[in-house]
Amino acid sequence: MSGPHATPQTTPPQDSVTDVVRWAAFSCVLVPVVLLWYGGSLAGAAGTALGLAAVTAVCRLLLRQSERGAAQMRAAEQAPSRGHRHRAGAGARRGGRHTGGSTPVG
Repeated sequence: MSGPHATPQTTPPQDSVTDVVRWAAFSCVLVPVVLLWYGGSLAGAAGTALGLAAVTAVCRLLLRQSERGAAQMRAAEQAPSRGHRHRAGAGARRGGRHTGGSTPVG
């Protein structure tokens, strides 16, 4: 008797940045068309399209940079330690207020 079997997904997971950029590109086309449809000027629609494209490009760049940074952090967390030892206690540098040392004696 053969029933439904669970099959592993063969498609790769969707890239969220790619999805965001696709929607942004769609809006770069849709918004000027709507502006023209409702009587906006061609120059206004073209300026809007260029502005949206510029914002989309910058957002894509920042999202990719953020993904690379997150991937580097994950890789650094998973990498084995190379013998760095963290000091704790009185000799550790903690950036707090230091007493003595440079105060004049008088």
